[in-house]
Amino acid sequence: MNRRTTTLSAAVALAATLALTGCSSSSDGGTPELKVSGAFMPQPVTDMAGGFLTITNDSDTADKLTSVTSPISDDVTIHETKNQKMQEVKSFDIPAGGTLSLERGGNHIMFMELKTKPKQGEKVSIELHFEKSGPIKVELPVEAATHNPQKH
Repeated sequence: MNRRTTTLSAAVALAATLALTGCSSSSDGGTPELKVSGAFMPQPVTDMAGGFLTITNDSDTADKLTSVTSPISDDVTIHETKNQKMQEVKSFDIPAGGTLSLERGGNHIMFMELKTKPKQGEKVSIELHFEKSGPIKVELPVEAATHNPQKH
């Protein structure tokens, strides 16, 4: 009887260990590997500004851009453009092995009620917040108001 109890206890312990191991690896799922490139802000002409950049996800795990913060504005939102109309969204998908492009005429970052108007040649600090990844700090170079990089 003692041997049976010991065997049963060992089996329960092994099952619990396997279950815990399975839970931790499945809930983690790997952290997305995100890189930011092509960031810029056109020099604002009013108390509003747009921000543009590309986020590349080099991992097998999808993520979402959920918000953007910046010392230049207390009201920073993310917008999509559909049928030539802007609307605020809660998040943007960043597919596994894919990119999220925030560009003129499309999806973008919107800065409202700017505390200061940065000039061409300056940089604006922002922090990108994600569903899974840790925040990423980015410096947006301020470009001419008409700046529009060509797509490759």
